[in-house]
This record gives sequence, structure tokens and C-alpha cells, in this order.
Amino acid sequence: MYTSFFGLNEKPFAITPDPRYLFMSERHGEALAHLVYGVTESGGFMQLTGEVGTGKTTLVRTLLQNKLPTNADVAVVLNPRLSVIEFLETICEELGILAPENRGSVKALVDSLNQQLLKAHAEGRRVILVVDEAQNLSRDVLEQVRLLTNLETSKQKLLQIILIGQPELRDLLAREDLRQLAQRITGRYHLEPLSRDETAQYIEHRLRVAGALGEVFDSSAKREVFRLTQGVPRLINVICDRALLGAYSKETRRVNRRLVRRAAAEIKGIPYASPLLRLATPVIGGVAVAVIVASLWPLLGERSDPATRTPARAVAASEIAAAPVSATQPEPAAEPQVAEEPEPETEPEAEREPDATLDEQLLLAGELTKLGPAFEVLFSLWALEFSEPITSGCDMAQGAGYACLIQRGSWSSLRQLDRPAILTLTDSLGKKHYVVLEALQGDRARLSIAGVSVTHSFLDVTDMWFGDYILLWKPPNGNSLALARGSRGDNVVWLRESLAAIDARYRAEPLDATVYDAELEQRVIDFQRDHRLVVDGLAGQQTQIIINSLLGSDDTPRLTTSRLARD
Repeated sequence: MYTSFFGLNEKPFAITPDPRYLFMSERHGEALAHLVYGVTESGGFMQLTGEVGTGKTTLVRTLLQNKLPTNADVAVVLNPRLSVIEFLETICEELGILAPENRGSVKALVDSLNQQLLKAHAEGRRVILVVDEAQNLSRDVLEQVRLLTNLETSKQKLLQIILIGQPELRDLLAREDLRQLAQRITGRYHLEPLSRDETAQYIEHRLRVAGALGEVFDSSAKREVFRLTQGVPRLINVICDRALLGAYSKETRRVNRRLVRRAAAEIKGIPYASPLLRLATPVIGGVAVAVIVASLWPLLGERSDPATRTPARAVAASEIAAAPVSATQPEPAAEPQVAEEPEPETEPEAEREPDATLDEQLLLAGELTKLGPAFEVLFSLWALEFSEPITSGCDMAQGAGYACLIQRGSWSSLRQLDRPAILTLTDSLGKKHYVVLEALQGDRARLSIAGVSVTHSFLDVTDMWFGDYILLWKPPNGNSLALARGSRGDNVVWLRESLAAIDARYRAEPLDATVYDAELEQRVIDFQRDHRLVVDGLAGQQTQIIINSLLGSDDTPRLTTSRLARD
């Protein structure tokens, strides 16, 4: 319904697990690495757990579609509420094993399965059993799983098993009567929800996969999504899908915090109340109580002793609050008034003026936050000479043997690239400002605004930053072209030598060192996977920048290790 309105090819927040939409957060990357290890190392018995909706099934589908070895046969059990016989029959059906004549016999089914495992082993193939929702396995089936791990040769196990389930699976396997099974698990990983930054990246990732060209959810909406979902991907999908529908119904192409809150209220089936109304409710209640008390006060006065009765009057709520606790004790006689010496007048302490907000600083800087002055600061961090450019700052950088990376990203990507960057900030009046991110200090960012260094929290900067940045880097031989299979030249030689210098595992022995061959492509893929980059075998700018960072050039300014970050 809303896809064409937002220029999308499909709905980005469907809750059906789709490997195309897998967002490789740090936790998901580690979890997938554990699964890949489990299916590539013989005899691995793995356990993957996570809360409902954290993306376990999507990881499994990604594993099955993209990460399996070519010599692997896989049996997947999606419905674990089975008896022992049904469980074994399901495995045999998944592996294409003909049912034995006595298919109601556990022994006959295990014998057939063992024969198939021995045959696959002789052919150099490995057999993998994946059990989803494993927390629902009965105790008898879990015992059968343990017995299946006994199917082995003298050197290795014949069946690799991956159990995937909710946190209850950990409690289940911690039982005393299942300790034999728990002791055979060689790898465990618990999948946590996304962090706040990862939630924002997740939303942008799914929108880009669906074809979005611009930003749809503003920064406040993303923070609200995280607050409401605590980073659980399935809940994020549900709320974001409803928020897009709400934006479509209001004919607005930007989703803000209010639309997200309204979407969450609709999903929960409760009326939406604006924050102003929620804040006003206790005040209205207090006023109502004061009015009631004031209206009853004359009646209370009429019931008192006629000799002490005072004229009835309405009493303000502040008077009620200030009344003595006990009204039954008589007041003491008034003591003689003694003139007190006036205390010497003292100068009131000057109150510390609050620090200016980032928005106030940008508004004050005015026209001084253009792109040219920002490049001048960035050049100074690289110890480069800057003259008023006739062309762009990036052209000037290229003339000095450097290159610009112009991208949209997040704090995580900036921290990973570890280079000072020009950020594009938008103030409360909608005007753009170019400031330089000089250093990262914990959860605070050190910025240069028109040459003046200031420090603000990530949250303050995120309110005004939509992810656009420009950074400088020094490409090999002054050439920033991406390298792919078939590329030739000195940059390919640099790539080979650099990967080998970082880790011997990335060393490749080529017939021609100047050619980007299939072996080098695999080494690049290994490097990208290890460092949580986009795994495509293409040595683009980001991959080359990370390689440069790991080589540890002393003349490269860093966000996290530079002199500025240590000040």
C-alpha cells in the first residue's frame, strides 16, 4: 500500500525471515561465525540461543543459503514437538534415506541413518543436523540427540548438530539429568538484542535493501523505536511497518517520534495519548482535588464549635498544603517579639551559566561553518597545506596524493574507519553546517566548529546528524580505485603484501602477483568477514582504509588514538 508512496520496491519491515535483509550487527556477525564454525569443523556440536525475535531463524536461513560448504548435506528440523520415532523419521526424510521396513523401530531408523553417514563420510561429504526451537524438545528426544553424537569413526564424528532455541534451552540443558548432553556441546553463543546505534543502522539497512533513496525515519523516530523495542528486531519490524502506514495515511514522507508512538499504541490496542496530555493528567488531578477540598471547607466549618467558628471562605490549594499537621492542639501563647539584628548583606553567589547547546553554537557560528573552512581544519589534522581552493577540497586532496571517502554511516562505522571526518549537521532552523569530528572520547565527540573545539555527547550530535560524512585517507600509490578479480597493477601487489603483513592467514601464493585472482579474492573475503565489512570480495575504499589502519601508519590522524583523543 505505502511502498510506491515512499519509492520502495517492497515492504522493508516484513516479519518473515529473509536472508536478504539480514543486518550483520556485531552480535549477529559473531553468532553467524559460530554457526559457520559449527558446519565447517568436523564434529562440532553447537548451541545458539536468543530471545524471541532477535533474528535466530534469519541467521539459520542465511547459513543454509549462503554459508554452507559445497560438500554438506543438511537435515533441518523446524517442528521439534515430536516423539523419538518421529524425530528420527524426520531426519531420514530430510537426508533422503529410504525408510526401513520396520520404521517403527528406533534401532532400525538409527541403523539406516548410520549407514548413510558412513557412506557420506566415504564420499568426503559431511552431514549437518539443524534443530530450530530446540527448547521444545522433550527429554527423551534430547537423549536421542546425545546418542546420535555417538555415531562416529575412530577419528571423527559423523554428524554435526546445531541446536537453536530461546533462553529456556540453556536452562533445559543445565538440568542434572541432561549433563551428558550439555558436556558434548563444543560451542555456545547467546544472541542479544541490538544496541541503540545498531537499531538506527538496522532501520536504514532494511530501507536501503527495499530501495529507499533517502532518509525516511528521522533520528528522534529511531531513538523512540529503540526505546519501545529495546532492540528486538521483530518488534522493530512491527512498529516501523505500522509507522510507515501511519505516515502514508497522513501523506508525509518522514516518520517522526509521534508517528512511532502512535504506531506502538495501535499495535498494543490502546488509545494514543500525546506526551502533553500525559504530563497534564496529574496536574489536572491535583487541581480537581483542590477544588473539591475548597468546596467542602465551608461545610466542615459549619460543623465546628459555634464559639470558635470562623466565617466560611474558600481556601487555596497552597494554603491546604501549608496547614499544620495537627489541628487539635491549641496554639501556644505568643512570645514577646525581640528585634533581631539584621544579618550582614552578602553578595549572592554567581550562578554558573549553562553550557551552550550544540544548536546554539551552530547558530552563533553562522556563515563560518561552510565546507571550505571545514576542509581547512581537516587538512591541518593531516599536516597538509591548505589554500583557498579554486575547485573542491577533495580535488585539492587528490593533488596531494590523498582521496575523499564521501559516505553515509554511523558512529560505529566512523569508529571502525578511525579517521577525522567532516560531518554535515542541520540546526533547528534547517540550515546545514559542516563541522569536523576530531576525536571520540567514550560516549562524547570532540568537534571543531569554525576552528573552535567543543565536546558534546553522541546523543546531542545525533539529533542534528543524519549520517553524512567526508573523510580523507591515503590510498596506495595515490590511486583510490576499487580492486576486484581481474584487476592488475601495483595496487594489487600492495593488497597482497598488506594482507600478508596483517595476518599470515591472508597470505596467497599467486602465479602472478600483479593479478587479482580467485585466491586473492578469497583472502579478501576472509578479511572482510573477520572485520565485519560488507563481504563481497571487492577491495573498495572501506576495505583499503581498514587495511591501512591495521598497518599502523604513524602519520595517520586517528579518532581514538590521536593526540586530540588523549588530551
